[in-house]
Amino acid sequence: MKLYKLIQNEMFKMINKKRLFIVLGLLFIMIAAFAYGQHNSIERTREQTAKRIGISASNDWHKILEQRIIEIKNRIDSPGMDDTRIARMRVQMEQFKYYLDNNINPIDVTNASFTTKFMEQSLFLFLPLLIIILAADIVSGELGAGTIKLLLVQGVPRWRILLSKYITLITLQLVVLFFAFVFSSIISGFFFGFRGWTAPVSTGFKVIGGQLVTSDIVNVPQWQYTMMVYGAAYFVALAVGTVSFMVSVIVKSTAASIGIILSALIGGSILSNFVADWKLARYLFSVNLRLTDYISGSLQPIEGMDMTFSVAVLSVWIIGALMISFIYFTKRDIMV
Repeated sequence: MKLYKLIQNEMFKMINKKRLFIVLGLLFIMIAAFAYGQHNSIERTREQTAKRIGISASNDWHKILEQRIIEIKNRIDSPGMDDTRIARMRVQMEQFKYYLDNNINPIDVTNASFTTKFMEQSLFLFLPLLIIILAADIVSGELGAGTIKLLLVQGVPRWRILLSKYITLITLQLVVLFFAFVFSSIISGFFFGFRGWTAPVSTGFKVIGGQLVTSDIVNVPQWQYTMMVYGAAYFVALAVGTVSFMVSVIVKSTAASIGIILSALIGGSILSNFVADWKLARYLFSVNLRLTDYISGSLQPIEGMDMTFSVAVLSVWIIGALMISFIYFTKRDIMV
């Protein structure tokens, strides 16, 4: 059986399982809820800001940023703040000062900025969860049910079977990101207006030694920044999907497969926050998923990490997971 026929067959299987529709449904619901919540939050913040600095000033983003800088300074000086939170707030304060100095409005919410922000916020847990739903039983489900034997008895090489499943998975990941973009831009447009795609966005922030470095900053239009974020998101989806694919090959139980990957994601996050001085933690795939933080200039949980490092680490995980998947699948006893 030719490869494209196998891929077509895998696509039909995923559609019949309705797994893709479940993922897209969850995506639609979460985007709608997030847009509604952010709209209400903006209205409440605007009312509170108007009480503090006046109604006329609350419509001036310069005044709002100046007020936020004052609030951050007060929080930094308050007792009981740990060093990590202080470092993050200092970086944010320096970013606000840069925006003021360069007359760039970072707080105006449009459907363009919402579409980008939603993906940035989803990158670590929500997006991987959707990918896990797609990948968790793409192999283990058929191994458990024994249906994969039907292809083997037809003389189809094992590597071709597995390759068709992997190509199907990475294609579906692209479909999920495409609909994430479409749903976000349309739904948020009704709340915040269909605008902002040509607005300038600053990128190239770097945090070195806990200090914000602005020497490499460039301003790009919002649509270009959005494409950068979604490109990084697809690479993250590829990494999570490939590791999930490997677990699905090794483990026959779908529930166990989902549990293993979720434990790795959540455990990696906890580990990076509590043992930031443990250098080996930065080689965990889950610690390197926040690629968009390098674009926006957020402080990394472990010092010494940058975009090149994280991409390299995730690439090694992708290659290693694929090698293990194909070696294990071609050598394991499936016919019993």
